[in-house]
This record gives sequence, C-alpha cells and structure tokens, in this order.
Amino acid sequence: MTYATQNRFAAPELILSHFHVRDGDLVGDFGAGAGTFLPGLSKKVGERGRVFACEIQRGLVDKIGTLINEQHLRNVDPLWCDLEVENGIKISDGLLDVAIIVNTLYQIEQREQAIAEKRRTMRQGGVVYVVDWSDSFGGIGPHPDCVICKQMAIDLFEAAGFILEREYPAGEHHYGLAFRVL
Repeated sequence: MTYATQNRFAAPELILSHFHVRDGDLVGDFGAGAGTFLPGLSKKVGERGRVFACEIQRGLVDKIGTLINEQHLRNVDPLWCDLEVENGIKISDGLLDVAIIVNTLYQIEQREQAIAEKRRTMRQGGVVYVVDWSDSFGGIGPHPDCVICKQMAIDLFEAAGFILEREYPAGEHHYGLAFRVL
C-alpha cells in the first residue's frame, strides 16, 4: 500500500508526527482500540513517561496486554475504562499532560460527560489531540448520522473548558484538532 493510499485514511505515522509528546509525559490514549498508537507513544514518552491505554472493550484490553508484552512496552498500562461515566476513567484527577482521542468521538453517545471526564484527568495546560472522521466515505467510516463534524467537535471541547490551539492534517477523510486545557 502506498503512502497516497494510506493517506486517504488516518495514517498513524502522519498523525503521531502532530502529537507534541515529550520525554517524561503522562499520556492517555482514550479509545485505544487494538493499540495502533501505543508503540509510537511509548517511544515518545521514554522511560520516564507513561501511556495509559484506555479501552471499554475487554477483549481489546487483553489484546493491548499482548501487544505490550510482545513489543516490550514497559511504560504502557492497559486500563478497562468507561469513557462516558463519571470517574469511569481510572486515572487520577489532573494527572495527564497529553491525551489522544482517535476515531472514538463519533462512537460516544454521552459526549458532554465523556469530554468532562477526559478534562478531569488533564492537568492545566495539558493538550488533547482529537482525530475523527470528517465524512462517511461510502460506508467505510461511521454511518453518516454518526459523523461528528469538525465544528461540532470544537464546540463540544470549548464548552468543556478547552481552547482550540491548532488544526493539523490527519488524512483525506479525517480532521485533526489540538485543544489546550484552560
């Protein structure tokens, strides 16, 4: 598969290049799925940092555990979490420097609660990177009724105490937004 073909969707290498993660950072990957971003995040935070891979599907939490063992990601912790419930994320208040939410926002039903819960885990000045589908792309992405447009994402995060810092490219059918915690 060529880069041009990969770029039509959320290419992990492209997206990771826009996450300003530093050595020693504490990072939450909310909706970690099968762990696509975990090796890159693990490398970016280094030995002094930690990555918390938050996922609601227990089977995927187990899969993340296998990935961690196979790739020796000693600074990654898999967590079973419910992103839509108050205190459903098993991370202390104000702990995280960085959070990522990739192809997850459109799946969340209780969006305001989920964003407030992510905000709870972030330190003041921390950054949340959001990547989500900008369209349905002929049925490959989410159902058209589930797509969260870029402006809706901005409105949701700003209402929860975040400020839009910048936009970044995330592929032909995705948008990328960076929000700072006020």
